[in-house]
Amino acid sequence: MEQYQAPLNDMRYVIEDWLKAPAAWAQMPLLQHVDSALAEQVLKEAARFASGVIAPLNVKGDRQGCRFAEGRVQSPDGFPAAYQAFVEGGWPALAARTEDGGQGLPQLLNTAVLEMLYACNHAWAMYTGIAHGAYECLKHHAPEWLRQRYLPGIVSGEILPTMCLSEPQAGSDVGLLRTRAEPNDDGSHRISGNKIFASGGEHDLTENILHLVLARLPDAPAGSRGISLFVVPKLLDDGSRNAVYCDGIEHKMGIRASATCALRFDGAHGWLLGKANQGLAAMFVMMNSARLYVGMQGLGHAEAAWQSAMGYAAERRQMRAVKRPAGSPTAEADPIHYHPAMRHTLLSLRAHSEGMRMLGYWVAHLLDQSEHAADPEQRQQSTGLATLLTPLVKAYFTEQGFQQASAALQVFGGYGYSQEYPIEQTLRDSRIAMIYEGTNEIQANDLLLRKVLRNPSSDLPTLLALYREEASLASENPTWSEAAGSLIEQCDQLEQIIGEIRQTEAQDPEAPYRSAGDFLHWLAVLSLGYVWLRAARVSHGREDDPIHASKQESARYYFSFCLPKAKHHATLVKAGLTTTLPFLAD
Repeated sequence: MEQYQAPLNDMRYVIEDWLKAPAAWAQMPLLQHVDSALAEQVLKEAARFASGVIAPLNVKGDRQGCRFAEGRVQSPDGFPAAYQAFVEGGWPALAARTEDGGQGLPQLLNTAVLEMLYACNHAWAMYTGIAHGAYECLKHHAPEWLRQRYLPGIVSGEILPTMCLSEPQAGSDVGLLRTRAEPNDDGSHRISGNKIFASGGEHDLTENILHLVLARLPDAPAGSRGISLFVVPKLLDDGSRNAVYCDGIEHKMGIRASATCALRFDGAHGWLLGKANQGLAAMFVMMNSARLYVGMQGLGHAEAAWQSAMGYAAERRQMRAVKRPAGSPTAEADPIHYHPAMRHTLLSLRAHSEGMRMLGYWVAHLLDQSEHAADPEQRQQSTGLATLLTPLVKAYFTEQGFQQASAALQVFGGYGYSQEYPIEQTLRDSRIAMIYEGTNEIQANDLLLRKVLRNPSSDLPTLLALYREEASLASENPTWSEAAGSLIEQCDQLEQIIGEIRQTEAQDPEAPYRSAGDFLHWLAVLSLGYVWLRAARVSHGREDDPIHASKQESARYYFSFCLPKAKHHATLVKAGLTTTLPFLAD
């Protein structure tokens, strides 16, 4: 079977045809130097690195895993050399500002690069994935001297950062954390406590590691209101080792080549990042970036699963098909992609992977517009839409990464369950993304309760207005009028249910929590409906080009077999408002 091939044609379609990003960049002073030719060059080079350097390490790294001894972690063979090639290629600096030593390229391109890295080698990419979020966190919240000390190293790739949040008793509920920060006379703090599940908390890719640690100051308020954020380096300025120790690594179901560490801070020197007792606000600058990038992990897994399944289905012959493509020769057994069940699976894989690419890249483009658009109103609207869609992208994309990988494994039959083919590793690796950076259940609560119900200026009406506007344009084409009508009907129903949820919550505060998961899925199905309607319109009249013809096929499939799932989630949202859940016995 062929190795992963970066979907450069589809990426180009999304960036140039669907988003029309180059025209938008031309209107942004800090991005005017970026055009289609530069974007294509960046993506081609990234594809070459991903496919040629880190993809060959994926299976080897999974089999070998990380090794821990005497407080040190050794990554799989080839990982450090691959990281040095990554640094020498200038990839860590891609989306950092030029005044910080970066290349000043759009988040959209950085997001596309990350998709390729995660598709090729999720475990290796974990070491680099949080770097841009840490860069943003320090840039916006660190005092000047701290920015000058550590930003250049993060931008160059000399230093890799980590997030240290979870503790044995405090996972998603960080308000329960116990790590302490005692002030020193020189303005630094002594950090003491234990952290778990720290991705890349110890490794051999870089000499220094910069830990971003949540801890409590003396007399801090209880709960999440009393949390501060600190910068804690592995190595101090004089080269000596800080009092940060790795006590072990997790032995995991997937991403085995990513070092997931238990860290002990034993009076380690650290410095306050942002304001005292406002660590979560500073951390969320990094977390929001991380959630989009975790969504790209789901997309990467879905794309890898689609490519693996399609490649196998074209080669594997089983049984005589009921119907064959015109002109295909009669044979004792046909390729399995001739069979309707397999075509369903493969079309679903394509529709979801390509649909998520359009939606995810749109969110990245919104982030670029929120920072660089010349019009303040456009910046504000882009910020609001990106903020609203981020939990959806994280939760829905990671779930689809796992579900689509599972569907792809079914294409392989028994072979898919063995290590002979890469799909079993894709399935294992994809499962973790639904858990970290805020579990998908937390993302659903965040979307419905914080972004919609609790936000008096929620951006949901603006989002749905965009969806209705696209449907109105698409309805002018008789081919898509029915699909457009279905999308508008679902948007109306979703908007109507918000009032019902508010009324029910007044009497039953638990009701929104029971419905949040299906609300997120409902909006996600509608969002993919929006991107596929737009794709159908963009590609209309260009069917002579194979990529545009395939967009028409995928759009038809999505509206026939996927959009109807919106009604299912709508039913379950309403059920959550009327049906309480029993408590199970302790």
